Amino acid sequence: VQLQASGGGLVQAGGSLRLSCASSGRTLRRYGMGWFRQAPGKEREFVAAITWSGLSTTYADSVKGRFTISRDNAKNTMYLQMNSLKPEDTAVYYCAASLRVVTGTTTNLYEYDAWGQGTQLTVSS
Repeated sequence: VQLQASGGGLVQAGGSLRLSCASSGRTLRRYGMGWFRQAPGKEREFVAAITWSGLSTTYADSVKGRFTISRDNAKNTMYLQMNSLKPEDTAVYYCAASLRVVTGTTTNLYEYDAWGQGTQLTVSS
């Protein structure tokens, strides 16, 4: 599956933004999905994950209560709604798909089989 992340940009602290991750061709219905991010000089870290059905989600503590992951399988698209943004949220955000973890969620990036190209989010203070 090929993933395309979009929606990043420059936003002020406290603002909101929604990222999208679309699949070209193959349906995302078979995949568990997740969002990761990587700030300059840091390792890629888990942000949020969602099961194939969308009924179960998991969040990193740093974004819990501020970010919401969702998906629309009919549109082959996953979303990340980000509210109350902070400068420390600045990073390149990557979407990922897992064939191995579908009915549950995983925070382990090595359990994801396909990655989007990343979209930059910059939060100014």
